[in-house]
Amino acid sequence: MSIEFDTSAECAARLDDADPLRDFRSRFEIPTDSEGKTKIYLVGNSLGALPSLVRHNVAVELDRWARYGVEGHFTGDLAWEPYHELLTEPMAAIVGAKAEEVVVMNSLTVNLHLLMISFYRPTPKRHKVIIEDHAFPSDHFAVESQIRQRGFDPAESLVTLEPSDGAETLDRSDILSAIADAGDELAMVLLPGVQYYTGQVLPMEAITRAAHAVGAVAGFDLAHAAGNIPLRLHHWDVDFASWCTYKYLNGGPGGVGGAFVHSRHVGDQTLPKLLGWWGTRKDTRFEMGTEFEPIPTVESWQLSNAPILAMAALRASLDIVTEAGGMDSLRSKNELQVTYLDFLLDAELGSQISSITPADMDERGAQFALSIVADGVDGREVYHRLGEAGVACDWRYPNVIRVAPVPLYNTFRDIYDFVHILKGLVT
Repeated sequence: MSIEFDTSAECAARLDDADPLRDFRSRFEIPTDSEGKTKIYLVGNSLGALPSLVRHNVAVELDRWARYGVEGHFTGDLAWEPYHELLTEPMAAIVGAKAEEVVVMNSLTVNLHLLMISFYRPTPKRHKVIIEDHAFPSDHFAVESQIRQRGFDPAESLVTLEPSDGAETLDRSDILSAIADAGDELAMVLLPGVQYYTGQVLPMEAITRAAHAVGAVAGFDLAHAAGNIPLRLHHWDVDFASWCTYKYLNGGPGGVGGAFVHSRHVGDQTLPKLLGWWGTRKDTRFEMGTEFEPIPTVESWQLSNAPILAMAALRASLDIVTEAGGMDSLRSKNELQVTYLDFLLDAELGSQISSITPADMDERGAQFALSIVADGVDGREVYHRLGEAGVACDWRYPNVIRVAPVPLYNTFRDIYDFVHILKGLVT
């Protein structure tokens, strides 16, 4: 069903009234300014807002620590030894995986390193890795270091993808051609699910298929994808993936990360991996033996016991996502918000604003990457003035303002107010 938009505040109000997810905003504590006024918080692509339930969940664990001490590891439904298992099913649903393929642990880059130890297995012939030229720096550093650790030279082994001349985003055909061209020299593809700068959603299923066709493995950094767009990691046959939880999954600053390994790899004992006692059999773990017997799930990649307070915070958010109907429900609202913001930017700002985020809905999530192109207007100054006007967004060099209406807590009125504040700054 198509929806008719107009530029009035009443249109935003109608959209909010009709929003089936409107009540979830009250489950979050939206940041405020120095005078206590609620901000227009459009930076959930960087750090999600605080779910109010986090305070309760963390307080419960602090109380359990005070009451039980070390026995908290084994006492009650919230026992700490298996605590991470409370997060497995909801997280698997978010990334489109089987429960045995997903574990919540560590942080994103730590997990990428652990997984690349298993899946980047270069040979003198097959040693190349494809990443994007504008990869998030941590990914670039991680891949370079993995190449060097194996005794290879990044100058020869690292292949970077760049947009075509005059383009801001990667072309699907260029990605697939680069994989085919690398051929039997290609060991691994490591690309983002959603590109952090442009907001472009990459064709993960096609990339995986192309990598497998030349005998390589396909892995993804899902930092900007998990909780943003529907994912089907198992169905797409992705080999491995990692993500953070502090953006669209609202897990808190530095929140615990997630990892995926496809079920066809989980039982492969020929895969090299770093070992820790939390990856060995649960029923014999506390017998303190020194023979590693891997858990028959992705949990065998675990090293140490779980950070309970961080997981308690994340559990609050995952419960909300589940109650809201999961990723398909969030994506439905997200598409309407994106379409509405597209409409307002075009109607109110026209050629004064340029978005480098793809227009095709299949190639975008919640994030907009906006450049100010109005004559005589400095984009970075506009960004600072947006902050002074109560809009929380962010700036990425060289010239992009990133904004992301998040379905769980951003309203259509947020979008309306943002556009009109922005209009006042550039016209």
